Amino acid sequence: MPTQIFVNMLVKDLARSMTFYKAIGWKFNKAFTNDDAACLVISDTIYAMLHTPKSIRRFLPKSRKVIDPAKQTEVLLAVSVEKRRSVDTMHAKALKAGGGEVRPAEDHGWMYGQTFSDPDGHIWELLWIDPKHDQG
Repeated sequence: MPTQIFVNMLVKDLARSMTFYKAIGWKFNKAFTNDDAACLVISDTIYAMLHTPKSIRRFLPKSRKVIDPAKQTEVLLAVSVEKRRSVDTMHAKALKAGGGEVRPAEDHGWMYGQTFSDPDGHIWELLWIDPKHDQG
């Protein structure tokens, strides 16, 4: 079985977040979704667990504060896509669904990316990397 990643993220309004991510083309695993958390399926091996404040507190030590992702950045989330035009398509869907523009597109010829923030302020980078480019 390939390694999977489950990124755990705080969201203020779970229903709003689910609507946003569905609008850009991602799905949810109903078996791991309830009123307090939802399992966002990004690929066969990449997932994001969207947690309400109540839900995420269960996983944190009492000494840790939960940050507001609209004001502080803990991580930048970068996801690759198979086609260059998919970067622009998903980015446009994110903005239309209520996401925010973070910075201009970056085009390095062999790599192209666009960045958006979700309604909670988490920053997502969409990247296309030319499969012919030597990455090693």
